[in-house]
Amino acid sequence: MAHDLLTRLRIDVPIIQAPMGGSNATPPALIAAVSNAGGLGFLGAAYMPPEQIVRECSAIRALTERPFAINLFVPVPGEMPDDTSRARASIAALHDELGLRAPGEPVLPAFTFDEQLDAVLASDAPIFSYTFGMLPDGAMERLEQHGMFVVGTATTVDEAIALERAGVDAIAAQGSEAGAHRGSFLRSFESSMVGTMALVPQIVSAVHVPVIAAGGIMDGRGIAAALRLGASAVALGTAFLVTDECGVAESYKQAVLSARDDQTRLTRAFSGRPARGIPNRAMTQIEAADAILPYPYQNSLTRAMRTEAAKQDRAEYLSLWAGQGARLARRMSASKLMERLIDEMRAGMSA
Repeated sequence: MAHDLLTRLRIDVPIIQAPMGGSNATPPALIAAVSNAGGLGFLGAAYMPPEQIVRECSAIRALTERPFAINLFVPVPGEMPDDTSRARASIAALHDELGLRAPGEPVLPAFTFDEQLDAVLASDAPIFSYTFGMLPDGAMERLEQHGMFVVGTATTVDEAIALERAGVDAIAAQGSEAGAHRGSFLRSFESSMVGTMALVPQIVSAVHVPVIAAGGIMDGRGIAAALRLGASAVALGTAFLVTDECGVAESYKQAVLSARDDQTRLTRAFSGRPARGIPNRAMTQIEAADAILPYPYQNSLTRAMRTEAAKQDRAEYLSLWAGQGARLARRMSASKLMERLIDEMRAGMSA
């Protein structure tokens, strides 16, 4: 199964740079470095308008001839409350400290998922993944017609089975240790918190498509462990956050490098949807106000704050997404990290 996945993805090693959206987390230089090293680089395009997806793919292709992938969030239904004044008040002081005007009503992007998907299909990327649930009607058929390899995200065995029935080519098994947004969609987030090393072998036993392990894996030891449990490849996100090529703010990288193993936790503060990150002042203050809007409206509400904080390089206002393995993060170039991971993985598999 592992060999089959590598062949179909046209990559040399079972190492995938996880798709990380927002804050320029996956710029072309990072994606190309991973792909050029024999792994699979991933564009986190969830928040990108279609025209930006096209530009990013063109920039990636200028840096590598190897395969790369694109990830989108599927649409999540939600209604904005009639009164958002308490939610806006919860971040008003944070806006003021950053020199921003008072928070306005949340405004959702003008582009649609279908328009994003059009850009994906027009790109030169042969691999597509999605998170937050099942694809809208007709989307899988369009992806199949274009010959794209499709990966769905599951946090439980039941979700993995549902994704396989929907026609995915592989499943990303997202353990509870993973940084950023939870991909749970069949049951509550609280009941879907299964650790990576417990989740992977159960999904492998339940489905007939390759499984990609994701969550808390930071080095070759973790990669080897996941492969021994039946995973065909492993996706690492937090490990690549602190690489030279990653475009997040320097203060964000420093927060990851200094994080403890017990420091990250789930929060709805920044987007309205549970996501794992490092606690900071903004997270604490927003949670204390107890006025968080549902996703994606909370994400829209906090976007201006997060964007300005990145410009000013102020970690206390950023969504510091990171997994539970953050303490193992290593500062180096992405190509050097890939070399280390490959050497460590081979040593772990031969032990």
